[in-house]
Parts: sequence; C-alpha cells; structure tokens
Amino acid sequence: MSSPQLSIIIPTHNRPDLLPAAVQSALNQTYSDLEVVVVDDASSPPVCLPEDRRLRVIRLDQGVGGAGARNVGTQAARGRWVTYLDDDDCLLPNMTELSLAAIENATDESPVAAISGIHKVNERGEVLSTRLPPSRCPRGSYFFLETAEAGCSYNTKQTLVVERNLVLKIGGWDETFRSRVHSEFFLRLNPECTLIGLPVVTYRLLSHSGARVSGNPKLRQESFQRLLQKHRAAFDARPKMFAEFVYKHALTSHEMGQTNAALMSFIRALALHPRHVCGLAFHATLSQLKRQIRPAVPVRTS
Repeated sequence: MSSPQLSIIIPTHNRPDLLPAAVQSALNQTYSDLEVVVVDDASSPPVCLPEDRRLRVIRLDQGVGGAGARNVGTQAARGRWVTYLDDDDCLLPNMTELSLAAIENATDESPVAAISGIHKVNERGEVLSTRLPPSRCPRGSYFFLETAEAGCSYNTKQTLVVERNLVLKIGGWDETFRSRVHSEFFLRLNPECTLIGLPVVTYRLLSHSGARVSGNPKLRQESFQRLLQKHRAAFDARPKMFAEFVYKHALTSHEMGQTNAALMSFIRALALHPRHVCGLAFHATLSQLKRQIRPAVPVRTS
C-alpha cells in the first residue's frame, strides 16, 4: 500500500500479551484506506505479529520512549492523516471513519482535527467510566486550560485524528517528556488547529495492573514541573484553570501516596484561585459523602 489516507501509529515496548489486540482493533476499522505502523521501541524479545499487507513494524534497537516512538512513526507514516493508539488499548471499529467524516464535514477553517469519547475498562472488559470531549476547541485555544462544557472531559486526548504535516509543523512530540506527553502536545496543537469533539465513544482505555509510565510517581512529578515551566505564559494567563490543573495533580499525587507533593500542590492551587479550588474541594467531598451513604433498604413484612 503506497499512499493510504490514514496511518494508525502504535508505539510499543514489552507488551506482547496486549499488543495483538491493539493491532487487530486498528486493522478491523470500517474505514479501509489505512495502514498500521507499529514502532517497536526496543522490546525484548522483538515484536512478532502476523503478516498483513496493511501492517508495518519498525524495530528500534535503542529505546527512545513513547514520545520518540510516536515521532518515528509519524516520520514513517504514508497517510495524510494520523492517529496514535497505545499498545494496551483498543479502537472501536468505527473510530477512524467517524473521525474523518467529522473533519470532512467541519465548517471551520483548516486545519481541523477530531477527538472523541473513551470507555475506561477493566481487564474483564467492564466499563468503569465514560469520558466525552468538549464539542469544539477553536483554533487559538489552549485545550484543557479553557473552561469545558458541563459533563465533558479533556481526558480523551488518545483519540486524536490529525494531519501528519501539522504534527511535523509543530515539532512532533516532545521527547524530553516521559509523562504528561499528551498534555504537552495539545498545548502546542490547539493554538494551531481547531479540535472537533464527537459525542460518541470510539476508544477503549484498559485499566490493568501492568507497568505504565503514567503510574511512575517520580516521572509524573518531574513532567508536571517541566510542563508548567515550558508553557508558563499560557498557564499564567488562565489562573482559574491553572489552579484546577494543579488541584487535580494534587489529588492524583495523594492517590499515588505522595503526601508531601499533594499538600504542596494543593497549597499552590489555593494561592492561584482560592474560590475555585474551595468549590472543587467542596463538591469532591460532597460526592464522596453521597457515595458512602447507602439508602436504607425497606424490610418487607408478610
């Protein structure tokens, strides 16, 4: 296949048990004019997959990390459009067809990209949560630093379908980041490109017990500070959402057992926007109390 319209890029490292399902979900798309590019980031043993004319495997003998593997895949991609699939997740069959149709039908001035919804699932395939993106993030915005529509989430970044040349134009994925890679990328992408959000789930994000870069406490803290430093002007210009971002980081740090980092981030968030952070904390506490309170079950009498 010399010039498909779309390239699905899958970076992978040492996930032989999960990768085949990810690859098969990419090959099973209802949109057929595509290729699948697997970038084997120095896996041991090397990736071994069944042959398919639409599938290419690029082997890297030296590991470059997730961002670096995405850049390798982007450079090698033959499609006008690209999307990126994590090796432990799966696409729903109509993901690329729906995304490309939304881009084609968009009335916004080019460039336009698409994002869509995510099911977070456990290892039994049960849906743990659903996330749907904002309906539109206009060009010139800064994605998660803008106020989202009620009930919408910015945590659907894995579903991006975008022009390959635009990814190259903005410098690709920043290889100095090991965590917060998507967040950093979108802070450079959205100022250059309108993002259309589809109110439909197209991606299954697997919650599993295996190793994940996002679960490394040290990397998360380092990348968080690096992100704030690199995009400081954008954060400072939006103190309310800056405070919310830091507050959410505090919650995650607490969940990961990083008590000191959580406390420092919470104090910082309060200093940035006290009223908003207090409101977030109040609603979080109220939601937790509601979950803990179980309504009394009436006793039936004969």
